[in-house]
Amino acid sequence: MNDSKKDIVAIASESAKTLAAAVTAAGLVDTLQGEGPFTVFAPTDAAFAAIQKDVDNLLKPENKAKLADILTYHVVSGKTLAAGLHDGQELTTVQGGKLKVAIKEGKVMIGDAHVTMADVAASNGVVHVIDKVLMPKM
Repeated sequence: MNDSKKDIVAIASESAKTLAAAVTAAGLVDTLQGEGPFTVFAPTDAAFAAIQKDVDNLLKPENKAKLADILTYHVVSGKTLAAGLHDGQELTTVQGGKLKVAIKEGKVMIGDAHVTMADVAASNGVVHVIDKVLMPKM
């Protein structure tokens, strides 16, 4: 799945269908298809399924701004590969919040989510797959 000709949205629509649907509902497709580069921490479909009630609520048109806030909390400007992350690092998200990086025994965590697949190349950045949906302080 390491096809750097595909942009971040194309990769998400293949492997993270809920994320792709959420990006569309939030009106962020054009942004994430932009030049970037972006680093996206992409929750799996299972991560979204774990909070399905919240997801169903967030996908309603009246919650578009809140959904956009949550999604942009998973995006960092620039291309940060796993090798560029270090324990204790803080990443500033496009949403404006901060994500804390923890590396213990070779396992990388972003906030309270584990990185399950790192460094998926995209034409406009890189995707790291995570096992939880990260929630910014609202």
